Amino acid sequence: MASTNARAQKHRDALRRAGLRPVQIWVPDTRRSDFAEECRRQSRLVSQSDMADTDMQQLLDDALAGLDAWVE
Repeated sequence: MASTNARAQKHRDALRRAGLRPVQIWVPDTRRSDFAEECRRQSRLVSQSDMADTDMQQLLDDALAGLDAWVE
């Protein structure tokens, strides 16, 4: 029986032959003690900028209104 490493390598090789390549993605660590506070901080910033940018709000409202026609 093939070892786990050999099977994994075989699978990776097959994916590469299929034209795929591996990538590494770094994401926030949700286990950090300051994660929730950082989410709140960023949410406040977005909320404040949304209130200040009425042109952007109008654009989003218009886009949402345009989607209603597709849903019906």
